Amino acid sequence: MHSNLDNIKTAPFTEYVTTSSEQSTNPLLDIVIEDKVTVEKYCFALLNKVFNLPQSKFPKFINYQTDLVQDELKWLNKFEKLLGLNENLFLSGSCLCRFNKMLHYIEKKRDEVQSLRVRAAKKGTPKRLINAEAEDRHFSFHEVKEYVEKLTDFDEKLIYLTEEIFEYKQADIIYINSKLQPYNDQCSFLIEKLQTIRSMKSNREKEKDQDKEAANSKATPKMQIQLNGPINIITNAFKQMMVNVKPNGTAYIPYKIKDVAQFICDNFVDENGQPLSQATIQTYLSPNRTDKDPNSDAAVKF
Repeated sequence: MHSNLDNIKTAPFTEYVTTSSEQSTNPLLDIVIEDKVTVEKYCFALLNKVFNLPQSKFPKFINYQTDLVQDELKWLNKFEKLLGLNENLFLSGSCLCRFNKMLHYIEKKRDEVQSLRVRAAKKGTPKRLINAEAEDRHFSFHEVKEYVEKLTDFDEKLIYLTEEIFEYKQADIIYINSKLQPYNDQCSFLIEKLQTIRSMKSNREKEKDQDKEAANSKATPKMQIQLNGPINIITNAFKQMMVNVKPNGTAYIPYKIKDVAQFICDNFVDENGQPLSQATIQTYLSPNRTDKDPNSDAAVKF
């Protein structure tokens, strides 16, 4: 068996049961993983069982594992897909025999599960609520909706519905209830409904957060510094730092006049508490408008 996980392809199991060596009650049939459980490690452990388990134990292993999960059919399909994706690992004679035997028992167990589901459906689900029937199973959106409502994970709901659509499209249908909408259409509509509702809830939460931020912003207004004197004193100070003072050959404030003017208007008000004119501030900051500079005795010296 290849020990490098990079050499195997994983199947998208949505349900799997593992245990540790200390808690295992049946080491031969349990999937034992000691550290953090991932799909990759689970798939590796499954393939390891196929390589090392006595072939006579294959049926018991499949029965044991399907008893641990809620959806036996889905688990069997994923297990079959895992083997198919990694068929190249079984190319030698003895390994190929194991590969074919496990596939045989998977198919046998799947027929058994599907047969039980069909019989249970005939007893529990009224004919009028069954959309269609195939030779190995039936399709009832009534059942699907009840099952989806029990699932708590949103992605699991979408995955289950999508799998049902593909199952229906690939099935050999022998009966269709003309009084009900097509099974795949109802599943598709439910997917669209779930996605729309989640999107609306997400947008609503964003709006609530934005409203909260806006309320907090209004509750704590931004402080502006009042200038108790000529405005050109502050603008000349900024101008010096933008033009004259150049440590290491770079302006101390390396920003455009427009940006600095906006900053001054955002953070300062005149001596009467009134907003500053951005056009006026830009004029004061212009290097060519020395006539707008304060007298040398009033200017800030750097």
